[in-house]
Formats: sequence, C-alpha cells, structure tokens
Amino acid sequence: MKMVFIALVAASVLMMTGCRENVPARQLAEGEIAAILLTDGSGIDDRSFNAAAWQGLLNFYGETWGYTPTHASLFNFMTAEDELAFIPNMRLAVDEGFDLIIAAGFTWEDAVRQVAGLYPDRNFLLVDVDGLGLPNVMEAVFAEHEGSFLVGAAAALTAVEEGIENPRFGFIGGIAGTVITRFHVGFAQGVLSVIPGADILDFYVNSWDEPALARTQAFNWFNDGVFAIFSAAGASGNGTIVEAVAQRQAGRNVWAIGVDYDQFHVGLYPSHTEGPNSAVLTSMLKRVEESVVYALAAVAEGDFYGRTIVFDLPMDGVGFSTTNPALSPAVIEQVEAKRQAIIAGDIVVAPTLAEAMLLPGFPQDLMAIDG
Repeated sequence: MKMVFIALVAASVLMMTGCRENVPARQLAEGEIAAILLTDGSGIDDRSFNAAAWQGLLNFYGETWGYTPTHASLFNFMTAEDELAFIPNMRLAVDEGFDLIIAAGFTWEDAVRQVAGLYPDRNFLLVDVDGLGLPNVMEAVFAEHEGSFLVGAAAALTAVEEGIENPRFGFIGGIAGTVITRFHVGFAQGVLSVIPGADILDFYVNSWDEPALARTQAFNWFNDGVFAIFSAAGASGNGTIVEAVAQRQAGRNVWAIGVDYDQFHVGLYPSHTEGPNSAVLTSMLKRVEESVVYALAAVAEGDFYGRTIVFDLPMDGVGFSTTNPALSPAVIEQVEAKRQAIIAGDIVVAPTLAEAMLLPGFPQDLMAIDG
C-alpha cells in the first residue's frame, strides 16, 4: 500500500480538518498495515474515550505514550474541531490510503455512512454504533450498562461501609443518546442494588469538551451532600474530577467515578499521608482499546469484514478499576461477586431507559433518552 505524504496536503485543508500532526509518512514494508484514528474536538488527550482508542493503536504497534517511533508512518490521528470537519477528515484519511480508518464515537455515524459507502475497498471501524450493515465497516459496541452497574455498586457499597447516612449520588452525561443512556441506567441500577430507594441526581453537559460546566454542577452537588458522581461525558467529565480533588483537599468525603479509562491518576492530589491519594474512587473501564486491536488484527489476518462485535463482561470489554486503595478489599470482593453474577446471568442489567423504568423502585424522572 502506498501512502501519500500528509505534508503535501494543502494548508487550508489541514486547517479545516484540524489535523494535529503533520509528519511525512514513509513507504510501508511488506506485511505492514497503517491505521488512523479520527476523533472529535477533545482529541486523544481527553484522558477518557479517545485516549483509550489511541491506547489501542499504541498496544497494537507495541509503543507507548512517551515512545512512538512509527507514529505518522504506520499510525496517526486527526482531530475534527467540529462536526463540519468529520466528512473532510474522513475523505482525507481515505486519500492517504490507510488500511483501517477508526471513527471514535457515535457522533461519526453519519460521516461513516456517507464515506464508507463510496469507498468499499477501505476498511472502517466505527465505535459505539451498530446496525449500519455496510460490508466494509466493523462496528464495535460495548455493554456499558454492565460496567456502570459495577461502579454504581462500588460507590454505594463504599458509602455503606463508611456509614454515610442516606447517601446521594450523581450522574453527569455528555450528549444524551443510546450509548450514554446505558452508562446512566446501569449506574443507577448498581447503586439501587445496594441501597434501594437511593437518591440519584442527573445532569447533561450537551458537550464532550466543556469540563467547566461539569465542574460547576459537581461543585453544586458536592456542596449539597452528594457522595459520589459518575461522569460519562468525555473530556467534560474531567471537570468532575477536578472538583472532587478540590473537595477532598478541603477535607470533604466525596468521590468522582472515572469512565472509559482508569482515571485514578487524573484524580491524584498531594497529601501529607503515605501512599497515593486520588479523588477517583474507581473507574468504569470501557476497553475501547480492545476493539481497536481486534479490528487491526482482523485487517492483518485478512479477515476484516462488516459485522458487529459486542464487548461485554464475558469478553472483558467492560469492567471496574481497583487501583485506588481507598476501594476496600471487602467492597472489591462484593463487586466482583456481582460481576460474576452478571456473567452467569443471575443478574440482568437493563440496557435501556424503557426497560430500566419497569424495574421496581427505579427512578421515573431521569434525563436519559433511548435512541
């Protein structure tokens, strides 16, 4: 496969597409494949969803965040500053001749539908969308409701363990839709599995890249007695973690729950006590990196074709992090028991708002939407 040098693309096109790297690509050796990750405006530095997708590329090519010798020759990324740049970015990726074009997130669905249909000889991975049905598009979807159930249970179990009276919990979403609803209702079900009737608040930022809005909401909730907040909002959710850090440094017993990536290190703050201190109690692990590696392996093995792959608990596609020592062994043991029960089918987590609302005691006024 011959790749065209990105450096030769006109500067005006680069400005329009928001490409953040401009390094000439080299010719590929026999058997090598090249891939590009297309992200929204929050880029690969969002420390969440996009970062997980980028980690998949690093894992496949055997590189790290601090060491990427084949970056731009074998793999690269482009950041679209807004949705108007989605299709131009995707067309540029097609023109560059990449073997796999990875579209990170459901907001890319329309762009993939339009562009992939015009280029049947190009391979596309679309994360968080299924049902497109194109022969050259692999669709990766995740059982976010299962992983979110686990972190909801972990937060509630921690509140019980700490003797918090009538603990309240919050959920901050990015842009409402089917995927974020799975996070939302799964988290609520996890909390309620431990504390039936618990008060669960919710708020939507309506953006993936507005951390200040999430932080303001977190500030209000924490100061109103909310114990833990789970954010599924891309880079916006980092605002929740920033506020949780500030609150804990001020001596308040509150927690942020991370998402997609293990965000323990995002929540680190200095302390006079021994050991690590993080305001992120646990994170819902959505292993987007595994879907990227899966698709790249399919391309490398000549087995790439359009299909939907579901990354659920049995596939280890979702989970919860145990990095923070503040998450006690007793709580981890109980959450792990729930994880095994979900895998065995003894616990069934509703993935949609409509199904969740049929459960006894489930809130009837959440801001989530199906579809």
